[in-house]
Amino acid sequence: MIVFTFPGQGSQKPGMGEPWADHPSWELVAEASEASDRDVAELLLHADADTLKQTRNAQLSTFVLSMVTLDAVSRVGAEAAGYAGHSLGEYSALTAAGSLDFGDAVRLVTERGDAMQAAAEERPGAMSAILGLDDDQVDIACARVAGDVWVANYNAPGQVVIAGTAEAVAEGAEIAKELGAKRAMALPVGGAFHTPLMASARERLAKAIDQTEIRDCDDTVVANVDASVQTEGAVWPGLLNAQLCSPVRWKHSLHTLAELGFTTFVELGPGTVLTGMAKRTIKGSRTLSVSSPNDIDSLLEALAGTPATEAGQVEGEHLFAIERLVVSPLAGVFTRAEGSSDDMFITQGDLVGHVGSTEVRSPFAGQIKGFLALEGERVTSSQPLAWLQVTD
Repeated sequence: MIVFTFPGQGSQKPGMGEPWADHPSWELVAEASEASDRDVAELLLHADADTLKQTRNAQLSTFVLSMVTLDAVSRVGAEAAGYAGHSLGEYSALTAAGSLDFGDAVRLVTERGDAMQAAAEERPGAMSAILGLDDDQVDIACARVAGDVWVANYNAPGQVVIAGTAEAVAEGAEIAKELGAKRAMALPVGGAFHTPLMASARERLAKAIDQTEIRDCDDTVVANVDASVQTEGAVWPGLLNAQLCSPVRWKHSLHTLAELGFTTFVELGPGTVLTGMAKRTIKGSRTLSVSSPNDIDSLLEALAGTPATEAGQVEGEHLFAIERLVVSPLAGVFTRAEGSSDDMFITQGDLVGHVGSTEVRSPFAGQIKGFLALEGERVTSSQPLAWLQVTD
């Protein structure tokens, strides 16, 4: 089975939006700019490294580009049965699963970035990656420090991040090396994320979360806080609030997914950090990443080559390279184009239907094999509307 994973803060880099600027999915950037009252295109195309390192900019730009990437792979029919995101990426996962509306998610991520940056300025902190030491030993290193330092991320075997005040983190890193860590690497951040030093951000974000609808979903979504599957919308406000001051149990989340039968981990968004973590954590898994439009063909080829079971059926989600989906550009009520029918042939740009008053035109030429949305159904942004087999 296939799971889509989404990166968090730290994966951003200058110019990361340039490969996507001419792609149809870039339209989400304008929607995000309106929802956040920020120039997201400027962040994705022109912001320098120092600007992007600011928490409020790093989180918004990474989230939006992850959603552009998701929209792009959805347009060609690639789907997953599971979703997970690292820290900020949890908002991407919930949006991908349909629990969060895109506009609502943009507003939450904007508030989260602002709140965490303010908390870091109020109580400055530091983070350091401890490499080559077991989780328990890293916990012991933190416990031996008199100051404020905690484990912030359980990323992968032999890769744990600690956070707290600068002095306590430095001391914890030295103790970790005494206990056998191969290396302690300071991270270029100004805050102690996922620790009690983020308490003020948690209080601020809670108000925004409480005003946001988080829907139930049918697909698997694994939470950072406890590495458990959570599909009920009612539990997510508490989990998202707790996440700010609790460690990200990413290694445990990957194990949860593997135990559920997920074998293909596809990272969507800037960078390949999560791809490396999955390789280290789940031996024998297949790991793929999409960070630019050029990666989509490789993804389709890899998914089309998914081995079949003994019964001849493909296990998990499967996509043939000649299949495509037409997806909704926004939320609204779907109506089919007059005269449309199953098995009809269309050319690129032909009208498929309307969502509200917005026309939905096919970016592909081919034969419609079926409509996936019912006449008069209320659909969400990026929801598949029609399935077609492309022609040359």
